[in-house]
Amino acid sequence: MKNFINLSDIRKDDLRKIIESAKLEKKQSSKKKKLIGKTLIMIFEKSSTRTRLSFELAIKQLGGEFLALNPKESHYGSGDESIYDTAKVLSQYGDIVMMRAHKHKHFLEFSKHLEIPIINGLTDLSHPCQIMSDVLTFEELKGPITNKKIAWLGDGNNIVYSLIEAAVQFNFQLAIACPKKLEPNKEIINWAKNKKANIIVTKNPKEAAKGADAIMTDKWISMGDHSNKKYKKKLLKDYQVNEKIMKLAKSDAIFMHCLPANRGEEVTNEVMDSKKSVVWLEALNRVHVQKSIIQWCLK
Repeated sequence: MKNFINLSDIRKDDLRKIIESAKLEKKQSSKKKKLIGKTLIMIFEKSSTRTRLSFELAIKQLGGEFLALNPKESHYGSGDESIYDTAKVLSQYGDIVMMRAHKHKHFLEFSKHLEIPIINGLTDLSHPCQIMSDVLTFEELKGPITNKKIAWLGDGNNIVYSLIEAAVQFNFQLAIACPKKLEPNKEIINWAKNKKANIIVTKNPKEAAKGADAIMTDKWISMGDHSNKKYKKKLLKDYQVNEKIMKLAKSDAIFMHCLPANRGEEVTNEVMDSKKSVVWLEALNRVHVQKSIIQWCLK
């Protein structure tokens, strides 16, 4: 049984197969219904737009069906039923689970009791499906990501955690610019260093952006972030992606954002709506990556 939880858990050649399969899925537009009779169960502890729609479209295009479980409308998460019992029931109802959870440790606890594969649709620790879509998008526009420079400006959040893992697994250079108090998880940084990754963490956004092939960012205040919002925005105000920052990157550099975006905070309208922006393609490619991930888990 194959789970898709963190990019660091998966072999490099398997991640590459998922990307290449996603490229084929996009070209073929799922003319072959490969998963007829299969059911994807989706659990959402957090609200979702792209993750929900992309997984729904993915399983439908593959010929399968989906069921969505909202903790507010079920015994799941209410305390009326144990995680173990819920997992055992879902293992009989479906073939694969996608879960979007508040806490990564809760996600792992639930996954231990499942008898079917599970996909990480986002936790407070990581967001691997998004980063796989980013890799697909980059390679679709600019060729192999190996040895390219990706710059990240902003909070060292769950997206960065998966991005660091991807830098190791796909062998690209990663420059992370963020305030000292918002640096990425030390555990994942140490893991990357042990893998001899080409990663720098700096407080200087200009240093990170210089010569980059792509510049990425995310909302300064993520969903479920209970930190002092005014203080955090003050820390991050110098990390906005604007036209001046984009000019420091390569002339053909692209701008990437996982969405949703707070225009005027982490990115300006000028960049978000520019020809360098590929945010809408990133969102579309979630569908094709999800199709590939689901099939990889079920093989």
